[in-house]
Amino acid sequence: MRRVITYGTFDLLHYGHINLLKRARELGDYLIVGLSTDEFNAGKGKKAYFPYEQRKDLLESLRYVDLVIPEEAWEQKRNDVLLYRVDTFVMGSDWEGKFDDLKDVCDVVYLQRTPEISTSKIKGDLEHLVPEA
Repeated sequence: MRRVITYGTFDLLHYGHINLLKRARELGDYLIVGLSTDEFNAGKGKKAYFPYEQRKDLLESLRYVDLVIPEEAWEQKRNDVLLYRVDTFVMGSDWEGKFDDLKDVCDVVYLQRTPEISTSKIKGDLEHLVPEA
């Protein structure tokens, strides 16, 4: 069984997230998602719209996702790869090169993101909506 792992906040789940998760799952037989906790996001200066438990429930409902684990620190990735016997580590292409240090314990793949959509774009678009009179 080939195990794949990826990480993210997965806030305001959208088709770009689904595309990434589907393609990550296609690289193996079992997909683990390290989901950023609210506390970890706060340390990065980020705040998700949905709290961790709701984002976890959303991810667990997807057929591509086999296991959701909490991401609580940048440094945990190597330990997770070893603990879960991961074969392939996957991140979006905006992280290109940032996790190459894991290549000694697993394959590292950077997948192209869906260019026209992102959580940041959705949040920005919603901020600029003007209610109709």
